[in-house]
Amino acid sequence: MARLIALVSDSTSVDQEMAKRLDVIVVPLKVVIGASSYDEDAAASPESVAAALEQRSPVSTSRPPPEAFLREYEKAAKAGAEAIVSIHLSGEVSGTYESAELAGRDASIPVVTVDSRHLGMGTGFAVEAAAAALDAGASAETAADVARERAAATTALFYVDTLEFLRRGGRVGVAAALVGSALAVKPLLKVEDGRIVPLEKVRTSGKALIRLEELAVTAAGRQPVDIAVSHLANAERADMLARRLRERVHDVHDLVVNQVGAVIGAHVGPGMLAVVISPH
Repeated sequence: MARLIALVSDSTSVDQEMAKRLDVIVVPLKVVIGASSYDEDAAASPESVAAALEQRSPVSTSRPPPEAFLREYEKAAKAGAEAIVSIHLSGEVSGTYESAELAGRDASIPVVTVDSRHLGMGTGFAVEAAAAALDAGASAETAADVARERAAATTALFYVDTLEFLRRGGRVGVAAALVGSALAVKPLLKVEDGRIVPLEKVRTSGKALIRLEELAVTAAGRQPVDIAVSHLANAERADMLARRLRERVHDVHDLVVNQVGAVIGAHVGPGMLAVVISPH
């Protein structure tokens, strides 16, 4: 039976498999490669973005306009939804949440918007928690609160081969201070209150990945956690890190390995490796 409260997110946070499993309506962001614009997932793959970046082709991204959200909100209303919970990536790095919020004001049914203050699976785990709450009979406001609480308790750590792609997109914030030494170090970063901030500088990629593992184990502690290991064009190392975390983390409820979508990939560049730790 369809939910009376619809759940909406965006393509940076929920992939097609997850959308189907959780019954989530996904609004795509746009990826521009050269002079061509594509919807994320439908036409722009992580592989195509990684290849374009490696070839130094111009790659940029853009948020969905409010009209794109409003169309989905009204479709949900016509399908019988009485309210909507709309959960999105951090408003500090994208205007997607703002578009969702603007659309919600014009929707024919109530829309509760959530700025997860996270990216990728940091938002995805919040969507997962909201879906479980709605399936258990929660109100839209309660499900939104559950999503915010899950996101606030989540830790997102990541490694990039270079800060150049984050710098180009203006997403590094205070991490821009690291750009001058980016060729000499391998930066570790984290998501903090919706922003990407520097965490540590490590001299080699091997040491960076060892340190990423240590930080993830510490963040997990002894509580039950869900873990996501995400990458862009770095599948072998992602699988290795996932195996190590499964062995070392005390109580792993679920562990997923995935490749980030084209939009996030455009800003982090090939080689990126991320770990998201979320209390279950």
